[in-house]
Amino acid sequence: MDFEDDEIPPLAIEITQNTEEIPSNPLNISENRRKTSNDSVGVTIITGYLGSGKSTLVNHILNGKHGKRIAVILNEFGEEIGVERAMINEGDGGAIVEEWVELANGCVCCTVKHSLVQALEQLIQRKERLDHILLETTGLANPAPLASILWLDDQLESAVKLDSIITVVDAKNLRLQLCQHRDSSLFTEAYLQIAFADVVILNKVDLVSQKDFKSVSSDILVELEKEIYSINSLASIIHSVRCQVDLSKLLGRRAYDATHLDHLDSLLKRSLSISTSVIHDNSVRTLCICELQKVDLDKVRLWLEGILWENKYNMDVYRCKGVLDVQNADKLHVIQAVREIYEIVPTRKWQQGENRMNKIVFIGRYLDEEILRISFRACTMPT
Repeated sequence: MDFEDDEIPPLAIEITQNTEEIPSNPLNISENRRKTSNDSVGVTIITGYLGSGKSTLVNHILNGKHGKRIAVILNEFGEEIGVERAMINEGDGGAIVEEWVELANGCVCCTVKHSLVQALEQLIQRKERLDHILLETTGLANPAPLASILWLDDQLESAVKLDSIITVVDAKNLRLQLCQHRDSSLFTEAYLQIAFADVVILNKVDLVSQKDFKSVSSDILVELEKEIYSINSLASIIHSVRCQVDLSKLLGRRAYDATHLDHLDSLLKRSLSISTSVIHDNSVRTLCICELQKVDLDKVRLWLEGILWENKYNMDVYRCKGVLDVQNADKLHVIQAVREIYEIVPTRKWQQGENRMNKIVFIGRYLDEEILRISFRACTMPT
């Protein structure tokens, strides 16, 4: 296996494992939605299997000539990080230790020994405004807990916003990684990382060879894309060699912005065209349900809470995203969820002649399309 993660990026904030408290009670965040701000700093979560090239991607961003001030937070920090320790500030009793390094291209390099929320607060309070923050999740099985913190934490309010989740995968070894636990109760991290991704970087495409797969490399890449889409049809796939990716394709994705409807519409159309009927029940899969009749919003909330909070139909839902045509409402409503956290938000008005339809994409395990369709139909208004 080819490893690129020995190239440690020169920027880190250490986060003590398990110090963040995810709310124990599931929440509907649309009921107490925080005010958004154009001044919010976007946060992108970067995850991926060991050796996929996450750190190579971070190095590419930090050393690039892009004119942006970007900070990176690492989940793990070791002595091998190759930067000079420029400044150390100790708080009361030495409990908080910070190290800051200014890179030549304006990016910020730091280590902070306290919680993620506090680290983010200190970064955005710096005198020099940041353009973006990257959170590299080395050692975490999946990015859902961090996404929950960024989506829910009241301390952060509108100072930062979750922009997207990027998963880096190794094109040469992805199929092996997915097959390792396909039929096992010990579910592979690779599935989870792809399931929660908004962008999947299919890295090391230059290493995919005819010899390894007994097929031409272009066919293998097409098959790998199909496998990724079968797990998560909402993700965008980018091919790369050593994670050399145009920064404009990674930052400013607005994946959790309910008003970013053009992007959502294209994702839903693609999801409708992808069949996952051949996927086994115990694998992560994507499915999309549609309903033409208008829905009762209160019934939809109860329906979704039964699925996410009460495990009513014994389905393990990782994410869902879609649009709703709500009774007595002239605005299109966007619905999205990560694990037990969800929101339903009214956005723009339906356009004249627009095909008003309810469409919801689910990503998860043990998904039953028939049960989802029938139970959702119970939320519709009688004609």
